[in-house]
Amino acid sequence: MVFDRRESAAYLAGLLAKEAARALQARARQSGFAPGQLPVLLELWAGDGLTQRQLLDRLDIEQATMANTLARMERDGLITRSPHPNDKRAQLIHLSERGQAMRADALAAAEDAESELFRGFRKFEKELLLEYMRMMIANIARDTRS
Repeated sequence: MVFDRRESAAYLAGLLAKEAARALQARARQSGFAPGQLPVLLELWAGDGLTQRQLLDRLDIEQATMANTLARMERDGLITRSPHPNDKRAQLIHLSERGQAMRADALAAAEDAESELFRGFRKFEKELLLEYMRMMIANIARDTRS
């Protein structure tokens, strides 16, 4: 049997991730954020004043990637940092006024990109695909962690 990448879930998932990121990138640029910043923004919109460790735990992102993302977000005026009151090594990460103000536009950009991904799908097809994707993620996570 010959490996055919067009029949490979892993290959197609990678291609889908790349195209989805491009779709979000095009919309995000107008709103003033980068696609890689969206998960951090979502966490801070849900509860401002988190530490980098808390963000790492919630988002399952590599330490170096998180540090670079936060540095860019601070540079771009989306977040500010303040000393943690109980841990001298930690800082609290807060949304700036700009980071707070962009919420509606950023969420609309993300929803627009998501709608484009599922154009032509019926509701049950979308729900089923998402469920299958969650199952596959759980399967591979179990396999890589054991």
